[in-house]
Amino acid sequence: MENKLYGAVLLKARQILDYIASASEAPTLRELDDHLDISKPTIYKILKTLEYCGYIRVEGEDKHYYLGTIFLQYAQAVNNSFNIEEIAKPYLKELRDATNETVNLGIIEDKSVVLLSKLESTNSIKLVSYIGGKMHMYSSAMGKAVLATYNDKRLSTYLTGITFEKLTPNTIDNEQALLTALNETRAQGYSIDDVENQPGVYCLGFALVKNSHIFGAFSISTPEYRMDPQKKKQFVKLGQQTQQKILSTI
Repeated sequence: MENKLYGAVLLKARQILDYIASASEAPTLRELDDHLDISKPTIYKILKTLEYCGYIRVEGEDKHYYLGTIFLQYAQAVNNSFNIEEIAKPYLKELRDATNETVNLGIIEDKSVVLLSKLESTNSIKLVSYIGGKMHMYSSAMGKAVLATYNDKRLSTYLTGITFEKLTPNTIDNEQALLTALNETRAQGYSIDDVENQPGVYCLGFALVKNSHIFGAFSISTPEYRMDPQKKKQFVKLGQQTQQKILSTI
């Protein structure tokens, strides 16, 4: 038997905050009344309380409701206490053992992927990379996996000032080719680094994004000669399962 939740008004307040957060434009009381299964007087009373607490703010003659800046403080506190490496590592170890290939975890910093963790393959050949090392987003599997989650505005900001460097003959070297690759990544749910970032190395990338927050990405890296269509299909399935395990824990 499920425990009965205490404080029905808190659940209603959550509905209101969720709607304000997800709306394309700041809603009015009337819009909230139209879209929520809560009486208008109750919505109004909850809004007044949320405004008093700083959880929302009201602007304009038509009284549009926005989330309060207090959530920025909460977000910073979460970021300060959040360790994506600690959360992801047990699942990435399972993935490394299942694939017997190198698994990497990266975060995004200054338009680059920073390698946060590397779980080496037990196979004899080691891949050249080091903790703290940076990779271009346009050439790496982790980078392209994250770029594929960007909206048009954020992607445009990324592309501003980017100079494409040819690291291998396969490296993407222009904006249109990158946009095509990102569309493919969105459609299939994972990214591919087909010997684009490092000679002889093939990678599959998976973004770690939840509620529009980018925590980073991970990849499965293997020498090109060890990859084949059957193995790729297996690795994609294992990678996506790992992705869901990590995201469900965050």
